[in-house]
Amino acid sequence: MARLSPISRQDWSPDMVAFMSEYGAIVKGERNNEGRPSAANLLGTFAHHPDLTRAFLTFNGHILNGATITERIRELLILRVAHLRQSDYEWAQHTLLAGDAGLSAEEVARVTEGPNALGWSALDRSLLRAADELVLDGVIGEVAWGELAAEFDDRQLLDIVFTVCAYELLAKVLRSVDVEPEADLVQYLPVRR
Repeated sequence: MARLSPISRQDWSPDMVAFMSEYGAIVKGERNNEGRPSAANLLGTFAHHPDLTRAFLTFNGHILNGATITERIRELLILRVAHLRQSDYEWAQHTLLAGDAGLSAEEVARVTEGPNALGWSALDRSLLRAADELVLDGVIGEVAWGELAAEFDDRQLLDIVFTVCAYELLAKVLRSVDVEPEADLVQYLPVRR
């Protein structure tokens, strides 16, 4: 059960309503209208603190729509973070987004096996290794950094680091306040072994 009950949209503060109207335009409209999950529980939880919501989602908006890395790379990194941090809500949301970004169902499932799983390209292995090192060690090691630096420019490298770090932060928030998945996400929750 959620530690903070989501505030229903009709009960949001005027500041929250105004910001979400702006933010919706930034992220290309309501996800639910595009056939994606609504994120009502997440946004309803964020509605407890509109100023923090504005700051975080403005930053997150860059990662979703302004980053210099591809959507596929972004979703690969986010799924690895969600798996490592056991953030079921984040995993379910981004399983859908990963498919939209070009990751196959097989690749999504393989994310849980990590960078050493058979089938990854050298670049995907480097990206997954970098995500693992950032989450588990707090720094990308020299080998993974060198591999990424050979493929990406400075802006892309920063977007990789900030994507992993932002979604690790979000994973911790989601788990700490126990945001419950919306009904349309339940089928995408990870199966724990």
